[in-house]
Amino acid sequence: MSSNARVSGYSLQSRLMLVFSILLFLFLGITGVVLERAFRSSVEAGAAERLQVQIYLLLSAVDERDGEFYFLETLQEPRFNQLDSGLYGYISSSSAGELWRSDSARAFSPPETGFLRENVGVGLSRFGRIDANYVIYFRQSYGILWEDGISEYNFTVLEDAEPYYSEISNFQRDLWSWLGGAAVLLLIIQTVLLRWGLSPLSRMARDLKRIETGEKDKLGARYPRELQGVTANLNMLIESERKQQSRYRTTLGDLAHSLKTPLAVLTGIIPQLKAKPDSNADFVAQLQAADEQLERMNQIVTYQLQRAVQTNNAGSLSRRVNIAEATNKVIDALQKVYADKHMMVVRDFDKAAQFVGDERDLMEVLGNVLDNAYKYGESEIKIRICRESGANRSVILQVDDNGKGIPNERLAYVLQRGARSDTLAQGQGIGLAVVADIVKSYEGDIQVNTSNMGGASIKITFPPPKTFG
Repeated sequence: MSSNARVSGYSLQSRLMLVFSILLFLFLGITGVVLERAFRSSVEAGAAERLQVQIYLLLSAVDERDGEFYFLETLQEPRFNQLDSGLYGYISSSSAGELWRSDSARAFSPPETGFLRENVGVGLSRFGRIDANYVIYFRQSYGILWEDGISEYNFTVLEDAEPYYSEISNFQRDLWSWLGGAAVLLLIIQTVLLRWGLSPLSRMARDLKRIETGEKDKLGARYPRELQGVTANLNMLIESERKQQSRYRTTLGDLAHSLKTPLAVLTGIIPQLKAKPDSNADFVAQLQAADEQLERMNQIVTYQLQRAVQTNNAGSLSRRVNIAEATNKVIDALQKVYADKHMMVVRDFDKAAQFVGDERDLMEVLGNVLDNAYKYGESEIKIRICRESGANRSVILQVDDNGKGIPNERLAYVLQRGARSDTLAQGQGIGLAVVADIVKSYEGDIQVNTSNMGGASIKITFPPPKTFG
């Protein structure tokens, strides 16, 4: 299957869901990344500010004598006095390197010492990060000019960054959890809104299917303004198709009557010509040949006209017809036609079985099949109408008679155009050929076999009515 075929199989709702979902995840993903970076920058900026405050505390308490630094008072930040507290203070110069370190840094070796000889610049601050052995430290350095106006020193504070990054990790977890929850909620809302927004299209599809199966005649008027033009045009198309089909049937029916009349006249004249006493043998033979050709023309016209008026029965003009009721009508008519045969009819009907299509097609099938059964049956006909069990609810129509039956070698031949198992029974082949064509047009199946009653058995299967889920 090509990619175009796969794409065309998507529903409109699936396509919209896919597009909106991609946009939603892109938006939330970019939003999450931006918020995460903004929070990280905010945390690092906050850390730089706090470390700068610690530098100011060191400056406020420190003094220098003979190149050595000492503190006139106890530092306000107790962590500077606690060994390995995670907060370390340094005083250094670019020329001499380290000049002083806090008590907390007595046993601490910085991962790198380049910052101790760094020329920061007077009045300037420099914030950075030191990575070593999976431990990260924030570093803030500040350059000053001492009171003598000559000496430049760097005050540097290092702090373990683990608490800050733990805060960042917690924020990341909470952020993506909330964004994930928001994505799920928005997808649910989006699905509901899409279903609601596209429900008129789904309703239109269901209504079209009901028109196809004969449950409705046309589309209703309860559609949004955007679809009312489409529904109006579809209703006009359906009505136009009905009228056109009706005209076809009427015209073909008139044509059938027009052709039947001259054929009937010619058929009536030929026996009179044959009966003339002065007719020689050659002339009678020619009339006999003409009579046979007229009979053949009559059958061909009947067959072709009946075939032409058949509809493509899966179309939008179908109706639901109760098969049992239609069968009873045909039986009542045939009982009068064949009253002299006193035929007994055994009926086994599923009264809920329905035929979805043109009622005239069903009557054509019933008329031909039952007429053959009455014509060839001796005294009894059995008619069974049922539906198959399970998921496949195909409708079965079976007609058996107790006549002479059809030889096995002619069972397949009897359904061919113009074929007759008994040449004395005029029209049987045409009728069964028409039945076979009608059944085939409904995607059904017809089987001709020998009945258990001794005669012919005609079994017709129509597929179940299509449903729309």
